[in-house]
Amino acid sequence: MQNTALTETHIALGAKMVPFAGFNMPVSYEGVNLEHETVRNNVGVFDVSHMGEFLITGSVALDLIQKVTSNDASKLVNGKAQYSCLPNEKGGIIDDLIVYKIADEKYLLVVNASNIQKDWDWISSHNSMGATMKDLSNEYSLLAIQGPKAAIAMQSLTSVDLETMKFYTFEIADFAGIENVIISATGYTGSGGFEIYCKNSEVQQIWNKVFEAGANYDIKPVGLAARDTLRLEMGYCLYGNDIDDTTSPIEAGLGWVTKFSKDFINAEALAKQKEHGAERKLIGFELDERGIPRQGYDIVDSNGKIIGTVTSGTMSPSLGKGIGLGYVPSVLAQPGSKINIQVRKNAIPATVIKLPFYKS
Repeated sequence: MQNTALTETHIALGAKMVPFAGFNMPVSYEGVNLEHETVRNNVGVFDVSHMGEFLITGSVALDLIQKVTSNDASKLVNGKAQYSCLPNEKGGIIDDLIVYKIADEKYLLVVNASNIQKDWDWISSHNSMGATMKDLSNEYSLLAIQGPKAAIAMQSLTSVDLETMKFYTFEIADFAGIENVIISATGYTGSGGFEIYCKNSEVQQIWNKVFEAGANYDIKPVGLAARDTLRLEMGYCLYGNDIDDTTSPIEAGLGWVTKFSKDFINAEALAKQKEHGAERKLIGFELDERGIPRQGYDIVDSNGKIIGTVTSGTMSPSLGKGIGLGYVPSVLAQPGSKINIQVRKNAIPATVIKLPFYKS
């Protein structure tokens, strides 16, 4: 079990620690609902240093990224980030990731913790052009400072005008007394905020100063449990639940990051799927009656026939109702369609809705 540079800090704060993707991680501090509402209304801080970071450099760096990712990284300018996927050769997804263009011929790929080695091996196996690759995962920490008060609470820590930073842009600048920190206007919560990339040796100072700066804004540490409820309310996919090696970007509603203006792994097959339509699609649903949908529950029709599976589900802290994601036949994927979720012995009626669940 690996620790982040802040593990002892989390333990001292009374966090409940759990194994996650091979790391000892804080799942909650004061409770999921309180931490969830903190991010929706104020500002909360996640330690997500378990995520992986790969540096891709050289004159053919873009060529490699274009080959292995579904989105069109040629559209990136310096200081811009892009959400993307790593398609496999069988119609599924190796991982989802964010691509940062730091400079010409210099890119940072941020991947899921559970897939670091898998992604590294996959990208390396397709690096026939000879781009320079470096795995920085064990050297860097990542804090997600999320919520509507994040910009105003953190402004005293940097010379960057946080309020004017646009979504999916980033700057390499001073932060909390440390130089050359990546300040990224990204996140996984739908409530705004920033992600801070720094060296492991710097993260304790940054953590301390972040909480000092946010003291007047009801800042709190937030665990992975609330991160999951926050992302689910936005309909954001979680790798291993909603997308995996068997789900295509088209099925998962990720056609918007699948650009056929370039060639990439399995592009031809995915283009055909997009043209002809996928047989199943990932949908969001709300329960019409009280209940909590969970991953793995069956989705059934009015006759009790199994038509799909819940991939993520929870009781939404913001909405006070059961919500979830799951795959169903495409004919039932339209908003307003009626389905049922098998919660133990009860088939609870549910309605397919247009994502996101939570609208700020």
